[in-house]
Amino acid sequence: MLHATSELEFSNKKNTEEISQLAFLELSDDTSTSEKTSTALPEKTGYPDPVYVMAANIFQGIRFEKSPERVLIKYGNEPLRSLPESEDKSFQRSSYELAFSALKYQDILETILIDSYIFPSATIPDHLSSLIIVMLYDFQDRKFQARFLSDNEEPIAEVQEVENLLNSFKIKLAAALARCRIKHDALSIYHILPETVRNQELRASTLPLYAWINTCKISPEEVYYTLKKRGYHKVKSVLHIDDKVFAVDQHCYDVLIFPSHLKNNLLNTDLFKDYKLIFQDKSRSLAVHSVKALLNMGDDILMVSTGSWYTVAHMSVLTNNNTSKIFACGVKPQAKDPDLKNLFTKMECKNIEILHEAFLNIESKDHRLQKVKVILLLPRCSGLGVSNPVEFILNEHEDLLKDFSQGGTSEDKLHILVQQQYEQLTHAMKFTKAQAVVYCTCSVYPEENEGVVKKALEFQDHGIKAQPYRLSPPVLPLCSLKEMHLATDKFFRMEPSEITNGCFISVLTRERDPSEAVSVKDVLARAAAKGLLDGIELGKTSKREKKKKKSKLPLSKAPANDNTGIQMKIAEFLTREGREGKASADHRSEILTQTAPPPKTTAPAASSSQVRKPSKPAINPSVPTFMKKTAHPRPSERQTNFLRSRLEDRVMKLKPVEIVLPPVTLPFPGSQEIKSQLPPQHFYYRWVGPTTAMHTYFPSPSVSKRGEKPKENFPSSLLRRPRQWL
Repeated sequence: MLHATSELEFSNKKNTEEISQLAFLELSDDTSTSEKTSTALPEKTGYPDPVYVMAANIFQGIRFEKSPERVLIKYGNEPLRSLPESEDKSFQRSSYELAFSALKYQDILETILIDSYIFPSATIPDHLSSLIIVMLYDFQDRKFQARFLSDNEEPIAEVQEVENLLNSFKIKLAAALARCRIKHDALSIYHILPETVRNQELRASTLPLYAWINTCKISPEEVYYTLKKRGYHKVKSVLHIDDKVFAVDQHCYDVLIFPSHLKNNLLNTDLFKDYKLIFQDKSRSLAVHSVKALLNMGDDILMVSTGSWYTVAHMSVLTNNNTSKIFACGVKPQAKDPDLKNLFTKMECKNIEILHEAFLNIESKDHRLQKVKVILLLPRCSGLGVSNPVEFILNEHEDLLKDFSQGGTSEDKLHILVQQQYEQLTHAMKFTKAQAVVYCTCSVYPEENEGVVKKALEFQDHGIKAQPYRLSPPVLPLCSLKEMHLATDKFFRMEPSEITNGCFISVLTRERDPSEAVSVKDVLARAAAKGLLDGIELGKTSKREKKKKKSKLPLSKAPANDNTGIQMKIAEFLTREGREGKASADHRSEILTQTAPPPKTTAPAASSSQVRKPSKPAINPSVPTFMKKTAHPRPSERQTNFLRSRLEDRVMKLKPVEIVLPPVTLPFPGSQEIKSQLPPQHFYYRWVGPTTAMHTYFPSPSVSKRGEKPKENFPSSLLRRPRQWL
């Protein structure tokens, strides 16, 4: 029991009343930042008794210990007796928020207790000091108004005793609070906090809420439909919107964004009660999506120091459609397996195995981890890129609340964290079967981010029988120019802003072994893991593929032999056609010599059966028309032409070929006058497709390709420059 031994009165009662009035005026303004920014929040009425007890135990473990000469209040070492831990996340969140608030104002609250003469005027057991601190913070936050008690609530004796004590000292507590404010020349105790803490709270009050969809239980379309039925509207951005809206994240397709003032409304919906939507910091979702982008079909995952089990569950949901297995270690060692199995059963996560060993004690050759290809490392860090520490710390590292309450991390603490991160990263790089390591923090300190990664790459062990690691570009989409600029050194960074917390992600992948070839199966497996082969089943490796791998070297020489044979055939054909072309040219020169008319005369027209006329008359009348049949071929020549045409038909049926030979200038042994009057035309040998007719030779402009509409031979077409020989 708590007993008041004396009750000191102020000598000047009038001054006491004035100070009390100032205290109440100050308390009316001394509200949380969230109340300042949102007038829609209901008036605070206090917490249930179990919340105070749990918050007191949390505060007992994370409070600041002072030197003996500065100790004002003694705290015991024994925790308070509490009820079984509730699975309600709102209950746990309220306890952490209350403990964190008491930690931020620990010095001020202790000063108020001493200045109001509660200490040492009342006999208070040491183990109740933590409970008095957390209840005093809530008492002044409620403007020293009475707490609303539910009829169904079971009271806790220690909570009732402390509450009665604080009510009896209500006036003195208000006066002590006012004097503290005046001493620090602050409008409220909120302004007594360090500036970094105030900025952090201001950002936390407006930071949007992020929740990922449990696609094992519900599809995104069903979530959208349910939210619309409840009056929510889908928008592109939720910033500066007080209505019931939501948006889809640009980096993670299964993450929804809500305005901060909708938290209580959302927590009471079935979507969150049934684990269909789960609140979590976006940095954790970015980490698991980075791992998914690196997975092939059937690859296992090792998750280290993930903090919250929700991160493990999210990874399980993303790999639900393949045969991957998730190994988790370093997460709340005091957690009980039955409770975790119950949680995963409710969330319908089935491919999770918990490792109870510390990560540094797990050997790289552990038989359970032989199929692990990707390691996700979420080490303990300062976390100062996070604005809302309660959402981040919940179920993770409670002792980090100290750093958040002071707005920074001491150099000694930072050095210890960096050394732990370096040891974990180098140990992860020793797993020879692993092909990638994803390193993620929420820190804003370069020492914890690129400093750790670069040092680990520089001093990695090259003696192991595996390819060394290298820094790879981000596997997440870069959605803005700022993100592209921050990723120029192959690191994914998100700076703390009004829409998101800070995040740092580095992807390390092994260099490809030249002796290992990527098979078609691996490519299809990776495509299936990324959801690109929906509805298509992957078959087994065919026998033909296996034979092809065995005979890889002999087959690689086959194309060279085929190309050589083809080139020899083409050279032989060109040689043969060249000889025939020379003979034909000699034969035509004889015809021209015999039939060429004198200058300025027109050649006599022949019968249509013997003369092949051009489409239009030539410009120069002195150019003779060539006869299609000028002489009867001998029987031997006729037989040769027939055999050649049959061979050409047989070859060209497989693949039509068009060959253009070098230009040939007709020799004219006649007089110089005839030569000067003839235009400088060139003639091409052209072989187009199989044909039974004999080859004829025309100027190149008059020859048209198969399937094209014949062009008109304008006068300028006969003088067109010939194509160059390639």
